[in-house]
Amino acid sequence: MNLVLSALHFPPIGELVEWRGILFKDSPFEVNKVVLLMWAGALIVFLLFWSAGRAAARGSLVPTGVQTIVESGIDFVRNDIILQTMGPTGLPWTPFLVTIFFFVFVTNIFEVIPFIQFPVNARMALPAFMALMVWVIFNVVGIKSQGLGGYFKSMLFPPGVPKFLLPLVALIEFISTIFVRPFSLAVRLFANMLAGHLLLVTFAVLSAALFTKGPLAIVLPLPFLMLILLTGFEILVAVLQAFIFTILAAVYIGGAMHPEH
Repeated sequence: MNLVLSALHFPPIGELVEWRGILFKDSPFEVNKVVLLMWAGALIVFLLFWSAGRAAARGSLVPTGVQTIVESGIDFVRNDIILQTMGPTGLPWTPFLVTIFFFVFVTNIFEVIPFIQFPVNARMALPAFMALMVWVIFNVVGIKSQGLGGYFKSMLFPPGVPKFLLPLVALIEFISTIFVRPFSLAVRLFANMLAGHLLLVTFAVLSAALFTKGPLAIVLPLPFLMLILLTGFEILVAVLQAFIFTILAAVYIGGAMHPEH
């Protein structure tokens, strides 16, 4: 038992999410491994679409490989997200929402890639930036579609609310739309990916500590099996969080385009 306890060392959370800088250290423009993974995620998404576009340009009747993956993703976002939340008028937003879906998924799936094993969205900066971008877009779309006065009227005063409740409802709707939406959009993605990362690290450390020749090695398969199951579960979470972020972005943009009557 003492041998296991001495080998069992859980690194501080700071070591799990703070990666040392590589370039421009200790400056606002510091480049660390998280930044490199973010750039790598953007490059991977670009190469996926570029490769699929070249394959489609060759006129193949049956899509294969990367083309199949990309076209399946586009169909999924268009049919199961855009048409379900925004309707046909939301189809021009397909390129943006497809890019968001693939980018969030790729930066999430880094969590289970050997020798990387870190989801970029476990750092708050990237989810916050994407949430802020969605916030700016749906507010601009709302003002453009309804006019400044019409947008704030539809936002603050939902139809069917009794007049004596209008001041309270207006305050709640203002706080919800202006502050809660972008905050919850970012925190939901960040918290889920960070929690999954910590779980995987916990069971990886536990498995390593029990990997001894002592009598406790008999229980090694238990945390190791849990680590394998959690890895599979985190792959599902990576897809699910990409879907949730994308569908909420579509709901917010669609709601700004088509206010309730």
